[in-house]
Amino acid sequence: MTIHSEHPFATPAEDRDAARRLRGRLGGQVSLWTTGAGAARAGLTVSSLMVAVSEPSYVVGLLDPDSDLAERLRDTDGARCVVQLLEWRHHDLAEKFAGQMPAPGGLFAADTWVETPFGPRLADAETWADCVVHDVREIGWSIEVTCRIESASLGILDDGLQHRRGRYSH
Repeated sequence: MTIHSEHPFATPAEDRDAARRLRGRLGGQVSLWTTGAGAARAGLTVSSLMVAVSEPSYVVGLLDPDSDLAERLRDTDGARCVVQLLEWRHHDLAEKFAGQMPAPGGLFAADTWVETPFGPRLADAETWADCVVHDVREIGWSIEVTCRIESASLGILDDGLQHRRGRYSH
């Protein structure tokens, strides 16, 4: 058996999309966007996001257009969601919501959640924003979701979960 330093079936570097590689080098704080209640809950790990400070302020995220979350936020007038920032201790949860790790019993089964009017919030998340969807549009291979921040809770984020070049770090 041979141990490879790289994935043996990965696309060779010279054949990879340059824009995708550029995005991977930017990196960013990993967030979890959630919406819905009961069986209609949906969530997605998102690291392509930014906050636009104004009165009111907005959070803008790029979501997978085929995700359950995108479907719920795109097809509902006045859709609401919770944007919560994850910490290193949440890296397995981030993998589950990204569809990269099995989630026996469903995405919301293994952790404790607080049901809010904006959607489920991870009980041990210290930093989150309650949001109302303002605009959704297609951009590239994503949908851009712009949400008005209704309220926010800012905890200490000493060990924030980061995503860069396809890997989590802290």
